[in-house]
Amino acid sequence: MKYTPLELHGVWLIEPVRHGDARGYFCETFRADRFEEATGIVPAFVQDNESVSSRGVVRGLHYQAGEAAQAKLVRVTAGEIVDVAVDMRRTSPTFGRHIAVRLSAEDGRQLYIPRGFAHGFAVLSETAQFQYKVDNYYCPEAERTLRFDDPTAGVEWPLAPEDMILSPKDLAGRAFADCDFFD
Repeated sequence: MKYTPLELHGVWLIEPVRHGDARGYFCETFRADRFEEATGIVPAFVQDNESVSSRGVVRGLHYQAGEAAQAKLVRVTAGEIVDVAVDMRRTSPTFGRHIAVRLSAEDGRQLYIPRGFAHGFAVLSETAQFQYKVDNYYCPEAERTLRFDDPTAGVEWPLAPEDMILSPKDLAGRAFADCDFFD
């Protein structure tokens, strides 16, 4: 796998090497020793999650506050999305900035997002199956949502507002200034 650090400290783009022939392909999607060697991060994933969404769905921007914070290793196993991470770490030089990366089942790319980020995605294909590993268990009491269209985060979603499908929880997300930040 190829590991590329992105402009927000601690965020990595991971590209698998696919070995293919007429039957299809094989690739490793995660290997702890190589992940640690490339990133310096000792992975300790404890839960795997999956969602399926239709075109236009925007999920996020979600995070868990305090001790319940989660690092994520995300990938798309069907379809295509734009994946977004917003730096919520007060002491970070990139505090308040975001990245947006296209991920698809076709390219197999993954994104590692450390603790201290709000995360979300927009579905660009008819449907998308999204899978991710987390290093801390889901804690409903710690769940928070940064509003998807917050001007401070400044995410430019690749969908027109009228084409977005959002949950009531995501529509009621907090403004950046009212969020719980990480030190």
